[in-house]
Amino acid sequence: MGKLSTHVLDITKGKPGVGVRVALYTVNEAGNKTLLKTTVTNQDGRCDSPLLEGADMKPGKYALVFAAGDYFAGQGVVVPSPRFVDEVVLAFGIADTTQNYHVPLVVSPWAYSTYRGS
Repeated sequence: MGKLSTHVLDITKGKPGVGVRVALYTVNEAGNKTLLKTTVTNQDGRCDSPLLEGADMKPGKYALVFAAGDYFAGQGVVVPSPRFVDEVVLAFGIADTTQNYHVPLVVSPWAYSTYRGS
């Protein structure tokens, strides 16, 4: 069985994003979200366990919501109000539950990106 994981890289420091709140939602066909899990990134910018694995890993649409604005504020980064990058929502799909889906966030107060890792 596959698994879903994530990590956060703070590109303003070139280091892991430690203490970033992450929420995982499933998204139905109407676009409504249901919260599945919340966690906080560890000292390596990763979650301590997979977000989904085993029987919980199902095909479908999902969203990861990262509290990036709160993270940068906690780091003492001066940003405007309202924040340019605040909650980062990464919407993605899982098609094959036998594969690993790694959905990282590379972020600064001004930009972010992601990719599919394994």
